[in-house]
Amino acid sequence: MKTGFGWIIIGDVTYEHDVVIHTDTSVTKRLKKRSRELKERYGHTPLSENELDLLREENPDVVYIGTGQYGSLPLTPGAKELLLNYPTIILPTQDLVLKIGQEKKKYLAIIHVTC
Repeated sequence: MKTGFGWIIIGDVTYEHDVVIHTDTSVTKRLKKRSRELKERYGHTPLSENELDLLREENPDVVYIGTGQYGSLPLTPGAKELLLNYPTIILPTQDLVLKIGQEKKKYLAIIHVTC
């Protein structure tokens, strides 16, 4: 896995948008429109509890949150509260991809690829 501003390579595929890596290792686009209504308040579309219903569905052993190349992705208080129920690692995206590469447990990752 490699990343730079605005992109991430997972396997042989380059994604130019935020992604979710699911517990079955499939990759989908992050549904940040669920949090878009909060953009004005945060100055950036945050990661909110509105996006985290997949935690209950997938029940990961570890949750990874990549906060962007400069670590600027805000998390809402509701998201932080939900994440307390799971071992969670929150890091700037370039640091996070190094950690994920070493993970042996079932994980879910939400990765922001820009700021």
